[in-house]
Amino acid sequence: MPAPSPQDNASTARKDIEILEVRFIRGPGRWTYRPVLEAVVDIGALEDFPSNLIPGFPERLVAWLPSLVEHQCSYGERGGFVRRLHEGTWPAHILEHVALELQGLAGMPGGFGRARETSKRGVYRVVIRSFQEEVALAALHAARDLVMAAIEDRAYDVASAVEQLHALSDEHYLGPSTLSIVDAADDRSIPAMRLNDGNLVQLGYGARQHRIWTAESDLTSAIAEGISRDKDLTKQLLQACGVPVPEGRLVKSPEDAWEAACEIGVPVVVKPYDGNHGRGVFTNVMTREEVEAAWAVAIEEGSGVIVERFVQGKEHRLLVVGGRMVAAARGEPAIVVGDGRSTVTELIDLQLNSDPSRGSTDDRPLNFVRIDSSARMELARQGYDAESIPPAGQQLLIQRNGNVAIDVTGEVHPTIAHAVAVAADVVGLDIAGIDLVVEDISKSLYEQRGAIVEVNAGPGLLMHLKPAAGAAQPVGAAIANNLFPEGDSGRIPIVGIAGTRSGAAIARLVAEFLRLAGTRAGLACGDGLFVGARRLAEGDCAHWEPARRLLMNRRVEAAVVENGGAAIVSEGLAYDRCLVGVVTGIDPEATIPEFDIASAEQMYSVLRTQIDVVLPEGAAVLNAADPLVAKMASLCDGDVVFFDAGAGGEVVDAHLATGRRAVLVRSGRIVLATGERGVPVAELSRLDTGSAGGHRLDDLLPAIASAWALGIAPDLIRTGIETLCAAHAESNETVAA
Repeated sequence: MPAPSPQDNASTARKDIEILEVRFIRGPGRWTYRPVLEAVVDIGALEDFPSNLIPGFPERLVAWLPSLVEHQCSYGERGGFVRRLHEGTWPAHILEHVALELQGLAGMPGGFGRARETSKRGVYRVVIRSFQEEVALAALHAARDLVMAAIEDRAYDVASAVEQLHALSDEHYLGPSTLSIVDAADDRSIPAMRLNDGNLVQLGYGARQHRIWTAESDLTSAIAEGISRDKDLTKQLLQACGVPVPEGRLVKSPEDAWEAACEIGVPVVVKPYDGNHGRGVFTNVMTREEVEAAWAVAIEEGSGVIVERFVQGKEHRLLVVGGRMVAAARGEPAIVVGDGRSTVTELIDLQLNSDPSRGSTDDRPLNFVRIDSSARMELARQGYDAESIPPAGQQLLIQRNGNVAIDVTGEVHPTIAHAVAVAADVVGLDIAGIDLVVEDISKSLYEQRGAIVEVNAGPGLLMHLKPAAGAAQPVGAAIANNLFPEGDSGRIPIVGIAGTRSGAAIARLVAEFLRLAGTRAGLACGDGLFVGARRLAEGDCAHWEPARRLLMNRRVEAAVVENGGAAIVSEGLAYDRCLVGVVTGIDPEATIPEFDIASAEQMYSVLRTQIDVVLPEGAAVLNAADPLVAKMASLCDGDVVFFDAGAGGEVVDAHLATGRRAVLVRSGRIVLATGERGVPVAELSRLDTGSAGGHRLDDLLPAIASAWALGIAPDLIRTGIETLCAAHAESNETVAA
């Protein structure tokens, strides 16, 4: 009897995709520079069944997800992944692509993906871009279920899966206003850190940071926000500064409201004096009955009521950022036309709410139209109610406002742009949404009886980002640029130290050099977490979370972070880029078996991350005596400073021949060498060459090179070496005594 083939054995084994382990790598790591989800996936017997051996599988998968045709895969062209499906590829690779596609269908941007074999047959590491962790994890599990359904030729509800992912995205991902600012910052290489599950985001690091919360920033004064909520006070301040506002006043009762309306002259507007989002606002109010009815609703929406002149014209929302008008949108009234068959409520759903621009989620520029108290008043004036059936062709006004989503930025007259900028300045807001009513926004404000009716803090940006008509405006960029003027990246100097041996001693020395240079440095290393001389945490802090704490700390002017290979591969770096990246060495025997890092070459692929993220204006500090480390010089976007305890060697000689820098030991001295020139900064004999005054020479040289790369002057480095080594020696003598 013939021996069974591998396929025969596989046919009786488990055919499934099992997700064994999931971790989130939140910073640059061995896969990519952005946050990713990494899953360990066991495909079991499916290792023997690539996609071309599963009848109908490619066709079913592409029928369910036709947009997979856009995935280029290894061919680098449209349709590349579909081609791989027909030629034969493995379920782990397919899982990667399907998970990414499901995220895309749920509204997430496209992203990076990888599937790599591990040392165990049938077990893979599947990596997908993680814009938001809950969504990425759900997409991975949905992809697993979808792929298995396609393999087993059974039904799968793709639309339902995408809908659930979309709901997760709406719940957990940044809102569109916040995202527009974060994306604009990213375009300028300004780092961003999300500080909570909502829309509180830090832009920049340490002492150079700013914070945003949707369309408010840490420059938004609490006093200014309070003024903007007090509509009556806002009007008083604007009027005092010559900004046109509608006449009106606070009223105490329904009777007082009617008296105010008589003083002003009808029609009037009745609204809460501290309300928002247009709730409880009644416009074009004419009669005593309407005024008193409006007062009863408005008082429920706020702690007081204002009656003011009804300004004839169209409603506009203008966005002011940093004292400059940057976007404007016009509103249109909500109107339905009778068909002789449908009620007003039905007409609203058929003619207004069916518009794809309308919705209850943050990605829709228009809200659904509802019949509220104000709409009922408008209908009653026209002789109808919500259940009336207007005759065919009869137009009915439902809302006068609440539909501001037509871009008119290019039409704004200079006098109007100036007036709204003044209004924001008077209230004190760095970001303000100004509600203006005017007949024609392209004409001078002073040639028409328009007025500013509200000044709002934390304005919504969606109407400008996704207008129902007209061009989108770069309002996120305007806010980012106001917080970070040209040339300001929001970055502090960061020194990252990596290698297969502990870099804690080097990190502490670099932090001391920074302190001597007058910089308050944060330090996260194997010895603890420090800000200046203060220890914030003990134990091993050479990890993502302690380093992240430094970058969130407004008191930190520079950060020194130790990164071991295991931390890089399991967590990623805590920062996106650094000014100085140090790699001390790669031990040929060092491994990280739990992550399949079993050779010096694989360790190189992990530790190179530290050099990959060096800024163009920064420098890599590399051990010239270690060939693998020296090889990283070609990866650096910035300068390279070698260090070597010997006399140099071919690597250093070739480096210096190009006029570049190295820290060397020559004739018993530590020398800062640039090309043919050398500046001695320490005599080894004065430092006790056996231990360099208590500091190992292997630690002192990269620390000196880092200080030099940071721009610390040679004279200060020389003083620092003497001070640090003397202090260490004195400390040792005290302990011995």
